[in-house]
Amino acid sequence: MLRVAGTILLWLVVALCLVATALPHYLDRIYYLGATSRHFDGERFFNPTGPDTSAPPTGGSRAGFFARMVAPDDRPVWPDRVAVAKDTPPARVSGDAMRVTWVGHATVLVQTAGLNILTDPMWSDVAGPFNLAGPRRTAPPGIAFDALPRIDLVLVSHNHYDHLDLPTLKRLWDRDQPVIVASLGNDAVIGNAGVPVRALDWGQRLKLREGVEVIVNRNHHWSSRWFADRNRALWSSFVVTLPGGNLFFAGDTGAGDYTWADKAASYGPIRLAILPIGAFRFQEGQMRTASHIGPVEAIKLWNRLGHPHTLPMHWGTFRLTWEGYWTPPLMLRALQSCAGETSGRFAPQSIGRPWTIPVLSAPPAPADETRLDACEKSPAVTALR
Repeated sequence: MLRVAGTILLWLVVALCLVATALPHYLDRIYYLGATSRHFDGERFFNPTGPDTSAPPTGGSRAGFFARMVAPDDRPVWPDRVAVAKDTPPARVSGDAMRVTWVGHATVLVQTAGLNILTDPMWSDVAGPFNLAGPRRTAPPGIAFDALPRIDLVLVSHNHYDHLDLPTLKRLWDRDQPVIVASLGNDAVIGNAGVPVRALDWGQRLKLREGVEVIVNRNHHWSSRWFADRNRALWSSFVVTLPGGNLFFAGDTGAGDYTWADKAASYGPIRLAILPIGAFRFQEGQMRTASHIGPVEAIKLWNRLGHPHTLPMHWGTFRLTWEGYWTPPLMLRALQSCAGETSGRFAPQSIGRPWTIPVLSAPPAPADETRLDACEKSPAVTALR
């Protein structure tokens, strides 16, 4: 008996030594090695035109921030579960037709020119390490995974768990072997699942076929899978050039200096933009953070992008921050009404309901940003929790 106990104790000591040796390296992974640049200092990436979000958005300690998010008592009430429509997309959409389905959060299926494109595919029920610890879905996916058509192109904006979901990427690769494009360092993360990725820097391109290219574009965010590996991999938005007008996917982003949206628009007319409008409030009354835009900044980015048809996303699926469930789309509508923006091109969509994007046409007038800033302080907007 003593011998058995001694053997168990020995193996426990060995296991603890291995954990003590391996865990720090695992938590602070080196995802990318390369030359320094305007957004890479040789070890970590950074936003070249504004502050990183290294401190909690509410100030104080990071431990206190997460404790408050885990056990809050003053956040607006959210539903435990919401019902959504379930789309069954066609196998392909040809020519200049464009069919779009918001699957939930930042996951969107875009079908056009014979291509099936997925952004930040996320079918897991929990957004967190090992799909165990983290925010749980309030809304199920608007397309069942098995109802997805064969996917040709996947865009992955960065490595946060609600955007880079390894189980989903593995399923997609095993089933369809799509081209997966991400920014620098994310290939190391996704490669852990045995999935190959084309990792590009801001401004680099990947040609898929004549007239269709993926361009990795700057945005304003940060990255981490754990606490210690912060900004070891790059974050990005994307432009997909298409014969019938370009697709722009903003990924997860703050406003920064806004000029990254100007760059995206410089590649040609944008037919469809996918912009976040949620997760902008970490304390009562907050309207934006350095790394997440709210509806005001989203409308200003819409102006920069040339006023395209725009799908608002990054709300209504995972509870990440402090605003109420319906606050992002209600605030977007209130701001547009107040500012006199009536084009209908930037309108909330329902999860799982397909949307046909019209062909390119003359853009409407831009939203008046002076009025928009005044509208942000109007009672109809500030009353929204």
